[in-house]
Amino acid sequence: MAHSKALLVLENFIAGKFVPCSSYIDSYNPSTGDVYCRVPDSGKEEVEAAVRAAKDAFPAWSSKSPLERSRIMNKLADLIEHDLEEFAQAESKDQGKTITFARTVDIPRAVYNLRFFASSILHHTTECTEMASMGCVHYTSREPVGVAGLISPWNLPLYLLTWKIAPAIACGNTVVAKPSEMTSVTAWMMCKLLEKAGMPHGVVNVVFGTGAKAGEALVCHPDVPLISFTGSTLTAQRITEKSAPHCKKLSLELGGKNPAIIFDDADLSQCIPTTLRSSFANQGEICLCTSRIFVQRGIYSEFVKRFVAEAKKWKVGNPSDPTVNMGALISKEHLEKVRSYVKRAQAEGARILCGEGVDSLDLPAGNQKGYFMLPTIITEVRDESCCMQEEIFGPVTCVVVFDTEEEVVERANGVKYGLAATVWSSNVGRVHRVARRLQSGLVWTNCWLVRDLNLPFGGMKASGIGREGAKDSYEFFTEVKTITIKH
Repeated sequence: MAHSKALLVLENFIAGKFVPCSSYIDSYNPSTGDVYCRVPDSGKEEVEAAVRAAKDAFPAWSSKSPLERSRIMNKLADLIEHDLEEFAQAESKDQGKTITFARTVDIPRAVYNLRFFASSILHHTTECTEMASMGCVHYTSREPVGVAGLISPWNLPLYLLTWKIAPAIACGNTVVAKPSEMTSVTAWMMCKLLEKAGMPHGVVNVVFGTGAKAGEALVCHPDVPLISFTGSTLTAQRITEKSAPHCKKLSLELGGKNPAIIFDDADLSQCIPTTLRSSFANQGEICLCTSRIFVQRGIYSEFVKRFVAEAKKWKVGNPSDPTVNMGALISKEHLEKVRSYVKRAQAEGARILCGEGVDSLDLPAGNQKGYFMLPTIITEVRDESCCMQEEIFGPVTCVVVFDTEEEVVERANGVKYGLAATVWSSNVGRVHRVARRLQSGLVWTNCWLVRDLNLPFGGMKASGIGREGAKDSYEFFTEVKTITIKH
């Protein structure tokens, strides 16, 4: 199709070189609704070339010392940090998130991911046991697996791409990464820095395109023994089926339908601002966002009144405006999907207290065609409702009342997901008790999204398989071998 303005055209990065593709996909600026970028529509051929490059680079890269790999990763982190503002602007434009969020969360965390794994790889130890009576010593050794296939989503593009690339290459694997076709720009920008960082050709290859074409080719490739994927539960089912014949190692970080449980002894001066963030940060497009808020009866009406009043103060608009709290959703289709959940809740008899369909959204002239939506709060909704059961992945949260601890734990666990939960209470015994009983990979008490990358990250039930973190990612991206020596 013809485009009036000069568009940004991305190219695949294979064996240390940018390679043009025979066909492209349009990528939109979510805050204006305009096409602004063309992304390679890669398929089998491009994935084949990238896997070959990664395979060729593996022997030399895997035989480097952890310290040598660490130095290159730290150099890459320095280069991204040096261009932090440029990366933040690009991430905000490409994804729709606010420039403030990209500046303070996405890009700093991408830099930290590289530095964290560049450091942690230097500190792992292996196990050793002795059987003196048999004259035997047993020890374990860990070796890189080979070519890692890394598929990352559109909500936190560089942040989640580096969360996979960093541990994979630190452990001595080479990679073929496929970012989301909707948010590929910062991955392409990172590729431009690899040469300067001293990354040998073929260690990091990036192939752009859709899940159905490029993702599928990567998952089905017999020379890619492990796949790390962050995205939807539905896509993960397909990945599991396609990789089954090859016995691949899988790490799947999927959706969530995360509860916040607010007891009547909660400190609302802390709880309300944090629960606003946990519901609406990054337009509610974070797998860890809160979308079911259970409030104990004693404080229910006060909580709802204050929570709605604060939500109405959130400013939605041009993501490049530093005073804006919420930017645009990722795509027209996604916006329609999120809106449809609000319509369904209304049809079921729920009350919409603020946001979609209730308040008017005033946008600047240049953003009229962007994919914007106000923070939306729903009450009087049943636990069986789709809004309480399915991941909406937008700025929509439901607030419901509960009476007892026993009841709320059961209701909080009554969904197919089990990624994250937050508990608000000043009773120490209660928070430990409730945290233990929640079917959730992460439980935050009186806070949200406070992360120590040393510790396991991941979900239960339909929220995924495996964990990520210093030790968990090291174990996933290596093969362990037990060696016995008789002397």
